[in-house]
Amino acid sequence: MSGANTIKRRVTLRDVAQAAGVSLKTASNVINGSGRMTDETRAKVEQVIKDLGYQVNVAARNLNRNHTGFITLAVPSLTPPYLAELANRIIDAARQQDYSVYVTTYAEGSAKGARDVLKTFNSTVSDGMILSMSEIEDITPEDLNVDFPLVVVGARTTWGIADHVTPDDVSAAASAAGYLYDHGSSRLAVVGARNAYDESALLAAVEGNAQLRLRGVIEETHRRGLAIDPRLIGSTDQDWTIGAGARVTQQLIDSGVPFDGAVALNDQLAIGALTALRTSGYVVPDQVQVIGFDNNEEAPYLQIPLTTMDSRLDWTAPTAVGRILGRIRGSITAPELLTTTSQVIARATTR
Repeated sequence: MSGANTIKRRVTLRDVAQAAGVSLKTASNVINGSGRMTDETRAKVEQVIKDLGYQVNVAARNLNRNHTGFITLAVPSLTPPYLAELANRIIDAARQQDYSVYVTTYAEGSAKGARDVLKTFNSTVSDGMILSMSEIEDITPEDLNVDFPLVVVGARTTWGIADHVTPDDVSAAASAAGYLYDHGSSRLAVVGARNAYDESALLAAVEGNAQLRLRGVIEETHRRGLAIDPRLIGSTDQDWTIGAGARVTQQLIDSGVPFDGAVALNDQLAIGALTALRTSGYVVPDQVQVIGFDNNEEAPYLQIPLTTMDSRLDWTAPTAVGRILGRIRGSITAPELLTTTSQVIARATTR
């Protein structure tokens, strides 16, 4: 066989050790930045590594360390701005800890939904999972009882079985409603409810962005001795897009039931609400104040900059990453609910 067709043999750690005249253990310590040796010995081995063109076999090294260096982030979609921003921030937070992230999406509410993602998790390619659980997933406690590190983010309950990282939606919505009341509103509409208004059921809600946020609005309204008018609760089912916000707000306007404040359950809905109000000749915020949730990227740049509740992704992403790495490394074992409060970001859609 001619030299041109000869396959070049991969340089091994043993080759490095022999060329440097050190033990295999010493060569390994230099690669991993560990061990005790003279500066001269370390420099000598590093020069041999460079001269021979030795490349670390990352897969083998991680296998020896019993982890892959990857975590999985599973989300229902990357289309909603909130979930896209969550993914970006988790990737950044993991990178700061020398971890990489596999991002996967799942088909909400189907056989290939979150349950399937949990069942098919492969621990040979990823050390653990951060799961953003969809509102419509039919998940049971048994589904979360997995044999790999798992952290759930979002407004679904984990029954105390898995770590749960989420801002306090009830508190945030109470703050949103309270802000409108404090600034002159007395009759609030809500845009983005999931289904027909059932006040007693909503006051008992323990999960779901829409349910928890609506619960917060109701509780704050009651604290002020006021009542929610069920005719002013605009249901969009599972659709939290700009179009849904505009359509449902137009229906509220057309009903003729007066309102002077609108709590939209996310910023997309709020943008739609602003469009419908403007089309119908309402002056924002003089006649109707509007507040959203999540502080999307476009919120400050609208024709009327949007008042909204901080998403707290600056807290959620690093907290979830820190939690999953703690589980992977064994320093965290007991599941916990980790939560935080949100603040009003005041802009021009409120007075």
